[in-house]
Amino acid sequence: MYEEWLDSWLRLCIPLLKETASVYICGDWRSASAIQRAGSKYFKLRNRITWEREKGRGAKANWKNAAEDIWFFTVSDKYTFNLDVVKQRRRVVAPYRENGRPKDWDETETGNYRDTHPSNLWTDITVPFWSMPENTDHPTQKPEKLLAKIILASTNPGDLVLDPFAGSGTTAVVAKKLGRNFVAIESDENYCLLAAKRLKLAETDRSIQGFSEGVFWERNSFNKPR
Repeated sequence: MYEEWLDSWLRLCIPLLKETASVYICGDWRSASAIQRAGSKYFKLRNRITWEREKGRGAKANWKNAAEDIWFFTVSDKYTFNLDVVKQRRRVVAPYRENGRPKDWDETETGNYRDTHPSNLWTDITVPFWSMPENTDHPTQKPEKLLAKIILASTNPGDLVLDPFAGSGTTAVVAKKLGRNFVAIESDENYCLLAAKRLKLAETDRSIQGFSEGVFWERNSFNKPR
């Protein structure tokens, strides 16, 4: 059973985690109940994030599976959550003024913006496609922006990030770009080579798609000054 498999490695992670650690487990609707039960056995359940995967072919006899869940747990009630660094900057379409001044939004040379609190529904994530530098042949590669939100929210510079199923190395790459330490574990040699290549590139290129100037921008809203 999937739940038994989850339990087999989750319990091995417990001695490796600090009291202040956060735990994020990814899955789709089919694994949701198993993740909730297995994770809640060892940790405190805080939330379930749903992010939109707009990539993929449509189903012919069912609804297209265009979303994945990320279950957010903590080891204890003492944990890190850096709200301000994961706020999303959105374009203000109908700006409201009070006494002639912007109310809850900023006026800039490139447009009007408001920094909004992050919710548990993420619709601003782009799945890596062929023209993006971060794209690899890994079939379930997670976007760097996705991991950047998680790492920035739940860790501080210099903290240690553990990924027991590293795949193509996205978690490790983003941790490196954001000044965190990391331990990445992967059994597939080809994926390890992909991760090593990406980590080497991250030494000179620390850019993250959708995250610029220390801000998470709403999709298609970032404009550089002319």
